[in-house]
Amino acid sequence: MSIRPGAALLFDIDGTLADTDDFHREAYNEVMKPWGEVFDHERFVREIQGFTNADITARLLPHEPLQRRLELSELKEATFRRLVQGHVKPKPGLMALLDRADAADVPMAAVTNAPRPNAELMLDALGITHRFRHIVIGDEVAHGKPHPLPYLEGLRHLGARAENSLAFEDSRTGIRSAADAGLATIGMVAALNHGQLIESGAVAAADDYRDDVVAQWLSTRLGL
Repeated sequence: MSIRPGAALLFDIDGTLADTDDFHREAYNEVMKPWGEVFDHERFVREIQGFTNADITARLLPHEPLQRRLELSELKEATFRRLVQGHVKPKPGLMALLDRADAADVPMAAVTNAPRPNAELMLDALGITHRFRHIVIGDEVAHGKPHPLPYLEGLRHLGARAENSLAFEDSRTGIRSAADAGLATIGMVAALNHGQLIESGAVAAADDYRDDVVAQWLSTRLGL
């Protein structure tokens, strides 16, 4: 089977390339403690996962000045980077998939709402920075996820066609962003379970990249 024209793979980072949601939740609990905010799993998924920092702090701290919200966002991300150091491990099957894509010359991009220092830390820790031809940062384009623009930008930079490409996501906002950009999106189980990922708009859900459903969509969508 030959690779289809404009085929590409696009990946979210947190929860998709590596399981890091617990570290983000811990960082928010640490930073928001002075306001009495506590995030259990359900609240994290509902109010935090997949959203930009600007949106999160505006909702949680509407009465704080903008500059204070920006400072807290930076503190939260610095806290996350401290907590996650030494704990970044790829989801099972990821490296084999990246090897397969590279061997077939299928371009790849990372598309994330995380700030650039986080994205670079994660990709460096996984040793896969060189695998991605472009990294789209939500705060560096006009609209972050759930808007489709980040994935549209990823496709543009890769010279890819949505109908022949595949996205991997773990959040409701990320799935919506990718799906609205025309991408078939596989939901990776992390904070959300199989049913929640499908309800959010994923074409399929997988525990990791070894799942048969990943191979099926790679074949039918990309010819990989």
